[in-house]
Amino acid sequence: MASNAPGLRTDGGTWLGAVTPFTLKDSTQFRVNQPPPDLSSRKYADDYNEVKALGALTNSARTLEQTDLAYFYADNAFLYWNRALQGIANTYLDNMGDSARLFALCSLAMADAVITSWDSKLYFNFWRPVTAIQQGDNDFNPSTQGDPAWLPLIVTPPYPDYTSGANNITGAMTKSLELYFGRDNIPFVLTSNSPAAIKKTRHYGSFSAVAAQCVSARVYLGIHFRFADQAARTQGHKTAEFVHDHFLLPVVN
Repeated sequence: MASNAPGLRTDGGTWLGAVTPFTLKDSTQFRVNQPPPDLSSRKYADDYNEVKALGALTNSARTLEQTDLAYFYADNAFLYWNRALQGIANTYLDNMGDSARLFALCSLAMADAVITSWDSKLYFNFWRPVTAIQQGDNDFNPSTQGDPAWLPLIVTPPYPDYTSGANNITGAMTKSLELYFGRDNIPFVLTSNSPAAIKKTRHYGSFSAVAAQCVSARVYLGIHFRFADQAARTQGHKTAEFVHDHFLLPVVN
């Protein structure tokens, strides 16, 4: 197990990393090639200071819109994407077979993407922002000032940071939709059941716009470093591309 950060919890949903994928050869197929940034690096310090400023429970630099966006994406990713998928299918497809194929492709990609994420979580075992910031004076990086009292906007899930499950799911879904329809710029609606979100419905003009917002939202929540979100989005894309290229291929008459 690779890590340069101490004191991690590995309970929670990390058993998912050992689940046999539906389409991939195994859970390691799209494991991230690069480990998280070294604790002494400028990249680590930049993302550390970003989440420390924007993800704090109190005295945060977040705007009101950023806070509401964070709460919007605090909902369960599988649930808000399945709600969105129903709306997309109803709007753009008029054939039950096409709808069934779309649901199957997206479901396979999301399931294997989250398995991939948990494999990486277990392998890299990298600490979450709450632990990193509270122990920031012990990471030997002069650009990361610790704050033992720092807390994130929401309670941190009890499993490692790298990579983000929500962004793996979102990356898989948005890439699956782009590949299915052959373009990214398709309008659709996303709804959230998060109790703290004021704006429950958001309208988008492209799938990639949601993928970008989900990355930032997890930073605003204070539960992920940006590098963990970005790596997860890439993993999700790769999983979706593999599923699209090898499974449930359209019948050619």
